[in-house]
Amino acid sequence: MRRHLWSLTAASAALATTIALSGCGGAEESSDEVTLRLIAADYDVNGGQSSRNYWSSLIAAFEKEHPRIDVEVTIESWTDVDRKVARLVEDGKAPDIAQIGSYADYAADGKLYSADQLLSVPVQSNFLRPLVEAGEQRRIQYGLPFATSSRLLFYNKELFAEAGVTEPPKTWAELKDAAQQIKDGTDAAYPFALPLGPEEAQIESMLWLLGGGTNGYVEPGGSYTVDSPQNAATFEWLKTDLVGAGLTGPGAPGELNRKEAYAAFTRGEVGMLHGHPSLLKQAKKAGIELGKAPVPGRDGTAKITAGVADWIMGFNQNGNRDEIGEFLNFLFTDENVLDFAAQNDLLPVTSSASQAMEEDPDHDDLKDFLAQMSTALLPPVSKTSWAAVSGDVKEKIGKAVGPGGDPAKVLGEIAQTAAEAETREGEEE
Repeated sequence: MRRHLWSLTAASAALATTIALSGCGGAEESSDEVTLRLIAADYDVNGGQSSRNYWSSLIAAFEKEHPRIDVEVTIESWTDVDRKVARLVEDGKAPDIAQIGSYADYAADGKLYSADQLLSVPVQSNFLRPLVEAGEQRRIQYGLPFATSSRLLFYNKELFAEAGVTEPPKTWAELKDAAQQIKDGTDAAYPFALPLGPEEAQIESMLWLLGGGTNGYVEPGGSYTVDSPQNAATFEWLKTDLVGAGLTGPGAPGELNRKEAYAAFTRGEVGMLHGHPSLLKQAKKAGIELGKAPVPGRDGTAKITAGVADWIMGFNQNGNRDEIGEFLNFLFTDENVLDFAAQNDLLPVTSSASQAMEEDPDHDDLKDFLAQMSTALLPPVSKTSWAAVSGDVKEKIGKAVGPGGDPAKVLGEIAQTAAEAETREGEEE
């Protein structure tokens, strides 16, 4: 869930709302005052103040309930936050809490508290199961899911009607046929948007790999299978049947980012794409009548869809375990989880908040996304090697479907990166 925004620093502000929740373990609070340092990512896609306001309001409510604990928050853009936290950790100045894109390296280096050291049993057991599994190393949870989303096939209903497409496609063959009808029967510039650029190529690719019948980048046991024959066949189909047939755009897939693909969809130039919940409001605001359906697969609707998560974690360097736990238990109340998800067009990370959102008619548009999260598969984020593999996918995967591209060769190169990174990962354990 990458965003390209600006950075700001936020201190806590006043709020007349309080929420009471006891911390983990039932330990007695010390009378000593403690200041927690929190670094968080900016989710405001419009460059506004929503992330600052969320944290300021939450922190004010927390501090009113826990007067001996102060929380100082710094909000950084997604382009900077992971790098800045890594630098602080390297310099021996780790924050107490970080809300960023990955946790695996810090967990492997023994720099994090585990979930059971921080959270009450009811809070820890309330996370959605796929997110718990993605947050574990050696069956111990270190990464606490902060925000999540899934993907659906979005389509322009007006273009479908104009082209004579009566139903959303369930198979790749039907998707190709629908794209061809849009190309032949409408003025739409791009029947299908395929963003394999560096912003989020690893997720777009995973959607196709899952639709091709594999588990994506790894086998169930955990070893990388990037260049499996099935995965190569998936990208061969994309190269020949979709890209080679002139059914994609705008621009070359390897240069197209999600942001630009979504913008083209809201201009009415794109017939279909894989959509994030945030696109719902964007399309409605632009007057696009949007339809949504499960992601098609080679032989039918994909059995598993890709999930995406961002993480929050407690660093153990400063020894403020009890105070970090108090804050995180407070953070994961239904009210706070729902507030953040609703503000940012994301999905709740807990079962109870997900159920509350599903039952709320104001969130009817998100029910299809919510239904997928109980079985969604996340990229192998628990592997410290994933950062290198993900980076290689972002850099190279677009070449697999470009002119003269060789999917098997490109996937083989990524697999080599994966093997080398996994070897280093094993040596470091």
